[in-house]
Formats: sequence, structure tokens, C-alpha cells
Amino acid sequence: MPQVIIDGKAYEFEGHPSLLQFCLDHGIELPHFCYHPSMSVPANCRQCLVDIGAPARDRDSGEIQLNEDGEAVIQYFPKLQTSCSHIIADGQVVHTARTSDKVKDAQRDTLEFLLINHPLDCPICDQAGHCPLQIQAYKYGPEGSRFEFRKVHKPKKVKLGPRVVLDAERCINCTRCVRFTDEISKSGQLTIIERGVKNYPITPPGVSFDEPYSMNVIDICPVGALTSADFRFQARIWEMASTPSITTANAKGSNCYYWVRDNLVLRITPRANPDVNEFWLPDEDRLVYQQFNENRPNGPSLQGDSGMSSWEACMQKSVEILKSSGKQMLFIASAYATVEDNWMLLQLANAVGGEVAGYISHVDLGHGDGWLQTDDRTPNSQGCERLGIPPIDLPLWRARIETGEFKGLYILEDDPVASDLCGVESLMELDVILHYYHTTNQTLPSSSVALPAAMVAETIGTFVNDSGRAQRVVPAKVIKGTNRTLMMQMGLSRADRHGTPFDRWHNESHYVDCKPSWEIIPMILKKLGVDTVPQGPRRIMQHISETIPSFQGATYEAMGLSGVELSAIDTEVII
Repeated sequence: MPQVIIDGKAYEFEGHPSLLQFCLDHGIELPHFCYHPSMSVPANCRQCLVDIGAPARDRDSGEIQLNEDGEAVIQYFPKLQTSCSHIIADGQVVHTARTSDKVKDAQRDTLEFLLINHPLDCPICDQAGHCPLQIQAYKYGPEGSRFEFRKVHKPKKVKLGPRVVLDAERCINCTRCVRFTDEISKSGQLTIIERGVKNYPITPPGVSFDEPYSMNVIDICPVGALTSADFRFQARIWEMASTPSITTANAKGSNCYYWVRDNLVLRITPRANPDVNEFWLPDEDRLVYQQFNENRPNGPSLQGDSGMSSWEACMQKSVEILKSSGKQMLFIASAYATVEDNWMLLQLANAVGGEVAGYISHVDLGHGDGWLQTDDRTPNSQGCERLGIPPIDLPLWRARIETGEFKGLYILEDDPVASDLCGVESLMELDVILHYYHTTNQTLPSSSVALPAAMVAETIGTFVNDSGRAQRVVPAKVIKGTNRTLMMQMGLSRADRHGTPFDRWHNESHYVDCKPSWEIIPMILKKLGVDTVPQGPRRIMQHISETIPSFQGATYEAMGLSGVELSAIDTEVII
């Protein structure tokens, strides 16, 4: 197998990898700015320079020349090479800054040029603390500046579009943003204008940078030149906790990080997963961050109560409704809820002999783009169908509800009034139990019992995306009365895990009084005298993976952080 020697160590390789990517894959740090593995290689930042050589060969015989010690004579390129554009060949010898003063000096000089006109505004820059330029300047750059002249000034606080703001003075012309719009999103909405030290990215005349993937340029910008209009100046990287999870604005289940400070989600950024969303995230997945913080319930409530009721009182009322309705209780599952939540709903329906109508489909035809946006606006319709829960035929079930066939309605994390499954008038004749996220829920005023449910950023559970990939989520936020299962999944160093009213960052109003549905339903079942086993999301999912063929292998251990691909849906479901 061919080999390459990097800093004196031999590495085997296959195919024709680029040197920079090969080094990164093997944990060898090479500083760079313009290179991105999903885009073309411009080699214009010159920061990834290395010294490359190969064994010298005799021109006549083609044999490798040896020195007096019997070692191969290495013939180096006359100039340093950019590792991002260099394709590895067998027998090559590579020196990075670790073993070559020549490379070390070149990288220091390159950084000095990049920093000549760069503003010294790290204290007010959103990128500070996770800025590649800042980090590399400390590790590879000069200790000070020799530049004593007036810096070049460029436009500041330029709104390229509704979601992205440009500070042109910080730009180092890596062209990542322009290449993204040309090669990945293909909108062509960004270009480079001016020349030399005066150039910077901008939109063409009369064009707004409003494509549905515009905020990805913020993530790939190696400096603070491109910032989010929403997140700008809101928080620093070290003030927030980041939690790996998935997005729920559509059925793709793109991998992401939820960034939380003071128990508020402040932003959502992509998490690389080559099997789902690669490095990217649609703007629609990012802009829903406010739904985790605003219009959230203050606790459970009973119809007619002037304020919030206790969980105990609401559970008792739910049991009374379920007992009185019995087989005339209609259950509505949810493609917004986890697999574990929906499975628990099936157990509750079986316990009282009620009928499960299915889940409400939220398909917006034409919304999908064949990439990371889908027509299906829910994250778990596949999970429901794998449990044997079909989409609801709205006209059919609306007619059955309006004819008075049912005495009660149990709704899991959805809004049947807003979805036109039933009207407010028909609910007046029913006892309604509602698991809900937001106070804007149109079914909420008609609910006999309202039970606040935890959202994706507050719970543990499993979602199955449109391609049949099962992915688990862990809590990013703390809720009131957090149980032991949730607490064990929170990061041990989380400030909001150990907060007290005496901490200046602690705000009690940011803690939502809600519970995961996989915790609420067993509490109701227990009061009904039904002991449901298993309990807890991990054990529930273990049971599901062992009893339902289309979930085979979908354990928490197997899913990890990147998920697991499931087999085709089996129509025969074992509950």
C-alpha cells in the first residue's frame, strides 16, 4: 500500500486524497482558512503551506538515489506548497510547522499580512472565542504588529439580507461564502467586488441575500465578517452550553446544536452528519429557536380554574375523564412527539379500550426542495407509521367527532382545531385532555385538562426522519421538576443544572413547568391501576426495538449521536 511520510511518521493511504484533508482525518493539525471539504479548492489564503519532497531518482535507471548512509535522497519542491490543493503521491515526504522552520516562518508571515488591515475588535466580535483567525494568530502568528499606518476601512453593519449582516473590514477574502452560494446552494447571490486590499463579498445590485440557506455562510466564515441579524451581540460562546440534537421544523431531522444561556435557546447551528445534512442547515431550522422560549405554559390547568392547577389535580381529573369515557375516548397521536411518547399513548388507549385515530399530517406541498427542506413539516411521521399509527383522514374523523360518537378526546402534542380536524363547537360537547407546547394552541381554551409537554430541547426520545433514520435527542434546557432521567442526560458542567436563586444568571421565569409525555402518561396509567412496563425512554425504546420489526436495532446505544438506519416499514406491528 502506498505511503506518505509526514513529520517523520509513515502513513498508508488509498486513492488520491488531498494532503490537507488527509492530515485533518489523521489528527494532524494544519492551519487553514479558505479550504472546506465540500467545496472547490481556491488555495488563496496560503495558510496551509507545507514543505514537500520525494525520493530523487536516477534519470537513466529510474532507481532511487541513496546517500552515503544508504538513505533515500529527498528532492524538495523549490517552493512551499499549499496542502489543500496537493494530491498525495507514494513516497512523498511532508514537513509541517512542527518539523520545518521554513514552514513555520511562512505561516507566521502569512498571518501577519492577513492581520495588517484586520480591525482589533475581538472584544466586541461575535466570533471571539471560536474564531479560527484568532486561534491561529495565537498559535502560528507573530507576537506583535509592525504595521504603523492607517488601516484600510470598509463598509460595516451591511444587511446583505434579512438574516445576515456583513462587517467587511473583518473579511480575509477566503471566498467560502461566495463558493457556498455558487456551488452548494447555487443561488449565486454573493460575489466579490473591488480589488486588492479593498475587496469584500456583497450581493449584486438590487439583489437581497434571502435564499433559504443564507445563514450557512455565518457558520463557514472563518472570521466575524458575517453574523446573524438575530444573534448579533446576544451572547458569547463561553457563556452558552451547546447540546447535540436534531431539528424538528421538517422531516429531514437535520443534526444541530442547541445553544443555551440562562435556560433560553439563543441559536441553532448545524452539526455535521454525512448521512443526513452534511455540514448544512436550512434557515427555517434555525429561526425556530424562539419557540422554545416564548408562549410556553406556566403549568397544568383545569378548565374553569382562574389560575394554574397542580399536577396531582390534573392527573386525577384526567383519570376521571378516561374512566367515564372508556371505549368512547378517541386518542390523537402526534408526528411532533417522540416514538416513546406515541408508544405510551398506545398503551393508554389499550388500557381504557379507546380508539386511536392516528396522527395529524402536516404536509405543505411544494415546500420541499429535494435537499434539506421537506413537504412534511413534522419530524416523526415515519416514527408514527412504524408504530402502526396512520395519518388521519381529516374529513372522515371530523364527521365522526361531530356526530357525537365520542365522549372524550385525548390529544398528544398537536392542535386539532388549527388543523381543521374538529371545530370549537364540537369540542364543547367533549371532555378534552391536551398535551401542548404553546399557549397559542387553538384547542387549549376548549380543553378540560391541559398538560404542558416538554419540547425536543427539553426531553429525551427518538425521532425517525423521512429516509428512515432513527435519531435520539437529549435535553438542552432544564424544566421545573426535572426528573432523574433528564438530569442524568444534562452536561455535568452546565450552569443551569446547578443554578440557585443566588446566582446572578439564574432567572426562575425561564424554567417551564412541563413534563415529557413519556412521564405524564405513566402517571395517569398508575392512577388507573395499570402498571406499565417498561418505563423511562431508554427502556421503552429497547422494548420497541425488540418487539417491532421496523425498529430493530434502534437502541440508544446503537443510535449514539449520528443515528441508525432502519429497515423498511413492517405493516405487522406488535404492541
